[in-house]
Amino acid sequence: MRICVVGAGAIGGVIATALATAADRAAAAASAGTATSVLARGATLAAIRSRGLRVESAAGTVTAAVTASDDAAELGTQDVVILAVKAQSAPAAAKSIAPLLGPDTAVLSTLNGVPWWFFDGFGGPCAGYHLDSVDPGGQLAEVVPVARVIGGTVHMSASSPEPGVIRRYSGNGIIIGEPDGSDSPRLQRLAGVLRDAGLDITVSPRIREDVWYKLWGNLTVNPVSALTGATAGQVLDDDLVRAFCETAMLEAREIGARIGCPIDQTPADRSVVTRKLGDFRTSMLQDAEAGRPLELDALTGAVREIGMIVGVPTPYVDALHGLTRLSARVRGQR
Repeated sequence: MRICVVGAGAIGGVIATALATAADRAAAAASAGTATSVLARGATLAAIRSRGLRVESAAGTVTAAVTASDDAAELGTQDVVILAVKAQSAPAAAKSIAPLLGPDTAVLSTLNGVPWWFFDGFGGPCAGYHLDSVDPGGQLAEVVPVARVIGGTVHMSASSPEPGVIRRYSGNGIIIGEPDGSDSPRLQRLAGVLRDAGLDITVSPRIREDVWYKLWGNLTVNPVSALTGATAGQVLDDDLVRAFCETAMLEAREIGARIGCPIDQTPADRSVVTRKLGDFRTSMLQDAEAGRPLELDALTGAVREIGMIVGVPTPYVDALHGLTRLSARVRGQR
């Protein structure tokens, strides 16, 4: 199997390193493995070419030599493309990945927030609706239609303090599933390859619900952390801020119920789950501190847009979106 990881930041770097080291083990055992490559650019590409990808964790450091290029044509047609860039970078990435896509190439989406394919083939009040907040002009949907997509949502915490270097903190899980809920051969094959790479893979027949649940947890803590500079623990330990976040989550839970992604938990339940993960720096806080653009539109922006479609007012989500958007603009991150 030929797999290309598009984007070698924190999550993409973890996945690419896991696949590459599994391929090395397979080669040593003279068994079939996975040909892993990375589509990267700039300083990240230079670092990978010079010293490989390095993943540091409490268990030690793993370094993997990975084929890397900024030219998709050089890497060639793949069996699977793993789109591991941030949501705000995905439309631009779509312009460069066409040479990776053969007639049967699948694309695993690991983006946070609401992905571009979410309502394509999904029933309910938003069936077939295109979200401008997520995919302006439909650039992603044109290159990667839902028929290519294997949906995914990642449950791990990592950061990239410098190009080609990733620090893992907690979690090892990825949930994957076909948008139509089927148990397809390509899904099972990909799940097997990722498991062989040491990742905890759950195959879900309701991947949209899994994506929405992950969004529900990120919706408030991520933007608040970027806005204030606080860690997740500091956000949730402040009673007034936690109450604000949980009210915004009620808005999103009602939207989920109307579109077919119900959540049984209360916001307080979800806050307890998040707090158990520790006092971590969210990915959006890391981006804010590094001066990078924020993945705000796929989180609060998408929830606002869907709320307008289904008639759910979102004053708390609106306030959070507006304040964080303004802060990003002032800092030149939008």
